[in-house]
Amino acid sequence: MARLDCSLYLVTDRSLSRGRPTVEIVCEAVAGGVTCVQLREKNVGTREILEEARVLRTVTRSLGVPLIINDRVDIALAVGADGVHLGQRDMPITDAKRLGPPGWIIGVSAESLHDAKRAELGGADYIGVSPVFSTPTKTDTALPLGLDGVRAIRAAVRIPLVGIGGIHAGNARDVIRAGADGIAVVSAIVAADSPREAAAALRKIIENARDS
Repeated sequence: MARLDCSLYLVTDRSLSRGRPTVEIVCEAVAGGVTCVQLREKNVGTREILEEARVLRTVTRSLGVPLIINDRVDIALAVGADGVHLGQRDMPITDAKRLGPPGWIIGVSAESLHDAKRAELGGADYIGVSPVFSTPTKTDTALPLGLDGVRAIRAAVRIPLVGIGGIHAGNARDVIRAGADGIAVVSAIVAADSPREAAAALRKIIENARDS
């Protein structure tokens, strides 16, 4: 299993890729500094997701970054992914841990302080603080937690936090300085003219925010 580094966490979305293959975007983004990749495709059939996950598993293994599958524990297990990311209405952490291999990474989305505390107690490896800001890429989330929400969760839990939702080059620094260990982005990289350059710019912002 690849080691988790959630500094710059890419979440895929083919609807924003401007017709480019997901694998192409992932390769470019990792070359620019992405440290973790999550395959998230909501409106695609199981066989198509499985096929894409297998391709990405091969690519991410060669690039040395973890591949996380959103929601679908079955797909993650079938392709030998490094882990799975679970929402509040997905499979409970305890069941996912029981099904997964040793060292499997399990991330959990937290829409509140209560969610975050429960995820840590349940054995999550990281928490996706979601959403930090309003975002058009996911319409079934709670109200934005804001930077104060990130700070409150950071004060309450010890495991890594990944901010997600409406994060881009203009606000990434603030999210890191509020206590997040990393940021997860979708459109800021997937829809960029150059995913590699967009990732490199975000990675630089993250490193500068940590240094300051």
